[in-house]
Amino acid sequence: MKKKTLILLVGVIVLLVLWAVSGYNGMVNAEVTVDQEWSNVETQYQRRNDLIGNLVATVKGYAEHEKTTLSEVIAARAAATQTTINAQDLTPEKMQQFQQVQGELSSALGRLLVSVERYPELKANQNFLELQSQLEGTENRIQVARQRYNETAGVYNKKIRKFPNNILAGIFGFDKKPFFDADPEASKAPKVEF
Repeated sequence: MKKKTLILLVGVIVLLVLWAVSGYNGMVNAEVTVDQEWSNVETQYQRRNDLIGNLVATVKGYAEHEKTTLSEVIAARAAATQTTINAQDLTPEKMQQFQQVQGELSSALGRLLVSVERYPELKANQNFLELQSQLEGTENRIQVARQRYNETAGVYNKKIRKFPNNILAGIFGFDKKPFFDADPEASKAPKVEF
């Protein structure tokens, strides 16, 4: 009788250990996937920052009167390159700060592209057209990278919050990952005037 109880107890302990190892490894895999997707987001933002430097240099030669706009883009780009978040330290506050800085860069870049309309010879410049095309493609890549990050963060967050994984997540310190949110201005319809 004691031997059967001991075998049963050892069996239950082995099953618990196997469950814990499997659950832990699953959460590690999910967290690494989120970290990889965050790295992809940062890579696309870096690509945009690199392109912006070339775009500003191209515009500078044509648009001497746009010094203020160029300065705003350069300052916003500098702020954006300095604002980084370690994938292991993603918090909603840091994510919001990152989004704000990237939004300011997008806004400054938009003002620059609007000001370019006054320079027909610049708009026809092949380097400018190529950079503008690459920048548009990069903005699309950023959207895709952000969407993929949000998807993997959602899978990870579900995994660590569901029972019984939530027990292991609490023990081993797996924390919820924040999502990219829409820009607060996105809910406002653009004002169109003729």
